Amino acid sequence: MTNASQQDTPDHERAQPAAAEQGEDAPQALLEEQVQLLQAELEQLRAQSLLERADLDNQRKRLAREVDAARRFANERLLGSLLPVFDSLDAGLAAAGAEAGPLREGLELTHRQLTKATEDHGLRVVDPVGEPFDPERHQAISQADGDGVPPGHVVQVFQKGYLLNDRLLRPALVVVAKD
Repeated sequence: MTNASQQDTPDHERAQPAAAEQGEDAPQALLEEQVQLLQAELEQLRAQSLLERADLDNQRKRLAREVDAARRFANERLLGSLLPVFDSLDAGLAAAGAEAGPLREGLELTHRQLTKATEDHGLRVVDPVGEPFDPERHQAISQADGDGVPPGHVVQVFQKGYLLNDRLLRPALVVVAKD
């Protein structure tokens, strides 16, 4: 008869004696398990938050670098288009000779003004006569005997090179002393 009476008893009533046997440990264990789950979820959210914060910080830094590079090299195209003007002025000064005169003075003044204006925007001349050959900044077009110039050094410059904020805009065309 006990089997029949147990079958007629609802489940929640059968669970009560088991809970009574465990006493108050069951609700406490359940609460501790929930606390542990919540702590694990909290740690996961903290880690996720840190990753997202680091990602945003990296993105902010990358954008700042890109904006800085864009600002520094925004006028690269304009300054690059002025290089033939420098070449023409240099050729004009060479053709005018060493004699002082109004033409030479005008060319020199124009050259100085143009040089000042472009230097203010980060353009620098690469004129490496007597310096060691640097393939990063010079383009060798031939070799020659270097009268008093050590081997591997620049003997002559055919065309000046230019740097824009330490970035090569145009290499210098040079003749290098033979070994």
